[in-house]
Amino acid sequence: MGLEEIPPNLPRGEDGFVDWSKVDVKDIEMPAGDDMGITSDDDEGVDVEEVKSESGFGTVIVVDNLPKVPDAKYDKLCTVVKKIYGQIGVVRPNGLVMPKSEDGVTKGFAFVEFHNAAEAAAAIEQTNGYKLDKAHVFKVSKFDDFTKYDAVPDDYKAPEPKPYVARENTASYMLDDRGRDQFAIRFGDETEIHWNDAQVKEPVEVYKRSFWTESYVQWSPRGNYMATVHRQGVALWGGPGFARFAKFSHNGVQFIEFSPCERYLASGSTHDPANAREQAQVVVNFFDVRSGAKLRSFQGPISDFVTGAQRGLTWPVFKWAGASDTGAFFARMGKNAISVYEAPEMSLVDKKSIKLEGVLDFCWSPADPILSVYQPEQGGGNQPARVALIELPSKREIRSKNLFSVDTVRMFWQQSGDYFAVKVDRLTKTKKSTYSGFELFRLREPNCPMEVLELPDKTEKIVAFAWEPKGHRFAVIHGDGARPDVSFYTMIDEGSAVNKVKLIGTVKNKTANCLFWSPKGKVVVLAGLKTMNGQFEFFNVDEMETMASAEHFMATDVEWDPTGRYVTTAVTSVHQMENGFNVWTFNGRLLYKHQRERFYQFLWRPRAPSLLSKETEDDIAKNLKKYSKRFETLDESIRNAQDSHLAAEKQEVTDAWNKWLATKRAAIESDDHVQKVRKIMRGRYPGWTGDDAGGDVVETQVEVEEVISVVEEPLSMVR
Repeated sequence: MGLEEIPPNLPRGEDGFVDWSKVDVKDIEMPAGDDMGITSDDDEGVDVEEVKSESGFGTVIVVDNLPKVPDAKYDKLCTVVKKIYGQIGVVRPNGLVMPKSEDGVTKGFAFVEFHNAAEAAAAIEQTNGYKLDKAHVFKVSKFDDFTKYDAVPDDYKAPEPKPYVARENTASYMLDDRGRDQFAIRFGDETEIHWNDAQVKEPVEVYKRSFWTESYVQWSPRGNYMATVHRQGVALWGGPGFARFAKFSHNGVQFIEFSPCERYLASGSTHDPANAREQAQVVVNFFDVRSGAKLRSFQGPISDFVTGAQRGLTWPVFKWAGASDTGAFFARMGKNAISVYEAPEMSLVDKKSIKLEGVLDFCWSPADPILSVYQPEQGGGNQPARVALIELPSKREIRSKNLFSVDTVRMFWQQSGDYFAVKVDRLTKTKKSTYSGFELFRLREPNCPMEVLELPDKTEKIVAFAWEPKGHRFAVIHGDGARPDVSFYTMIDEGSAVNKVKLIGTVKNKTANCLFWSPKGKVVVLAGLKTMNGQFEFFNVDEMETMASAEHFMATDVEWDPTGRYVTTAVTSVHQMENGFNVWTFNGRLLYKHQRERFYQFLWRPRAPSLLSKETEDDIAKNLKKYSKRFETLDESIRNAQDSHLAAEKQEVTDAWNKWLATKRAAIESDDHVQKVRKIMRGRYPGWTGDDAGGDVVETQVEVEEVISVVEEPLSMVR
């Protein structure tokens, strides 16, 4: 049975993922080309790369640099090795052999035999370089490699160069003459890529594929690749035909995360323990996207990756920093420290972590290598809570702020990295209630000035907060009722010599609990999701006016396209009914609806960063009418073509009707038809001759009423 023939009722979870715990995977074959490099034993005549073994030992690996232990510790070491490799594949009975010297001490290496060659290959991929302890780092290789390298001839012969094969242009979608954007949708077992065509008011299909992924899909940050997630690992696709560009082996992968520059990919997974007394294991791998090489692997019990106030594993475990000219940074929070690494070396910056007592949370600036960290109160409240901004790679502290009587803290970076906000919920003196406020930082001004913002009613609940992506404003939804208020603030006070936060205005009684700014700013969607059943208001912040109000019943998601021209609302499979998405213009005009059962994902394809300078972009914005003429002409030609197409369709229907009418008239006037009519009339009216001299035939319709029953009842005269 091929993958294309898997029945649609294959067991799946609520999120649409295949529930492999309920499927006998031994009965399922991977299709050619989509097997992630792991082929089926039953494939015949399929032109794919197979795992070959000259000696018949393709399922055996050699693990070198093990500890040399005496008989007393032999069983314990065997248990450790079996535990490591038992998480990757099935080790055959008696499949672990650890040779000993004459004095009973192990020789420092072992042979491990797996159930199949694919598991052996995965074990080499995942454990070569595994650090058992400071003195023992695994060196893992195939058993067959020894025979292969022994057979290498003494005389070197240069390999023949492979012919150059041009790869597809991954940025080809950016060359669309009409400046359209693409999006991906995933529903049922299908994944499709479409153009968003506002002129024809419907999606235009680019590519589709069944069973393209086993869990979910994800665009890379600059839109060059589509990533699909499989049991064996991750695959990247791109170009006009969405050819496969790379694959990364990671058994049981569950999560992926690209670096902002797209050069690196992190993949993560959790693995259940061998017995209930042990902890689940976490594996995080880092790959080079262009070469496919694995740069580093982090492995350990889940307790090593769950810190602070986390109750379970939260992805991403490692968080990528914003763009940097000096390198790509990523960080992980540990106990009382944050470890910052730098790619491609994948090593700790300055070879040591940043010590931060009791650190609970951290996040990166989206635009710069600046780290924001939060430390709670220490020593029973004697030492205040603290928020700090740390610059990398120097680890210099840019600014810090002590906080008192803190209950909870949330941190918000503006997309351009110009501003940083901390929402602080503080306890009252009685510690029975809380009130909220904001600490606002200005990163681009000298000495990073900071100020405090409190709402007029400090006890009001803060429902949502969001920065304008490109600009200096932010919005806050606040209130305790079903229809809260929305306030807009600016970080620039033109009427003052010193910038300070200023209220722009407040709109009252809005059905909203989420804020979605346009990527270009100026417009924000006030959304009422979940309990508010999909109410939307398209609000122009420049004019402080509502452009349109709309509804998408039971909507669960809102996403702007990269240009800020269109926005999508979607109902995913969280709800059983009305699954699909709507596409709107920025000012709230509905373009089209697209219904799909078991709808899981809608993803706009990101655009690559502009190559134009800020001065050029400002000039284009200033002379937009001049540049827009070409597109207006193109749009007009499309509208005319649509009108011509509709007119042609109408004319085709009219011609078909006239042709049918002429055929019927000709049939009625034919002699055969006249004879049939005369025969019918003579049968109905025997005296009818059909001659003009005969009398007229008069048909009379008589209505006959029949009384079936009569019932008499007394009439009540009650007043």
